[in-house]
Amino acid sequence: MTEECIHHMKKGPGHSRRVFCTCLTILLLLIAVTALVLWLVYRPYKPKFKVVGAAIYDLNTTSSPLISTTMQFTVLARNPNKRVSIYYDRLYTFASYRNEAITPQVMLPPLFQDKHSTVAVSPVIGGAPVPVAIEVANGLLIDEACGVVGLRLVFLGRLRWKAGAIRTRHKGVYVACDMLLGLKKGFVGQVPLLAAPGCKVDV
Repeated sequence: MTEECIHHMKKGPGHSRRVFCTCLTILLLLIAVTALVLWLVYRPYKPKFKVVGAAIYDLNTTSSPLISTTMQFTVLARNPNKRVSIYYDRLYTFASYRNEAITPQVMLPPLFQDKHSTVAVSPVIGGAPVPVAIEVANGLLIDEACGVVGLRLVFLGRLRWKAGAIRTRHKGVYVACDMLLGLKKGFVGQVPLLAAPGCKVDV
């Protein structure tokens, strides 16, 4: 507390209380302004994801209502923050068709993303059969016959932002990547991405 505040507090209890409240108000305002400036400088932006490659190694729908598949996707994750890094502490991924999962969830290793950087992840998902509705299995068969299959790759988990020595608390993250694949029944290997707009990211 400044000498001026202490000097005024000696004039009497009532005066001292007013001076104390004034000094406290000024201190809180300074803290608030400092916090606002720091937030404007370091405020974190959501990461951005985009699917740039896809491969299908197996897609078996003949054992309905079970689907067995093995897929691999190459995804670019971009951190648009120039002053803030990102920690992905827990991240799971799976593929879905018509809003129904067709692969088990796969846990990815922890990922650190430096400031203003882009990293590529290429998870392999699937393997174990997954029960699905009859409509889902039939829809996949029809789409394969047409040569165009719409899938969604989902990432979900928790992340933290880091600015200097400061780390935020964990935030839930949900990423939905919709895409159209040029896939014919029985094809194995890299498949063309007919459409793969940027993924929707919710934090």
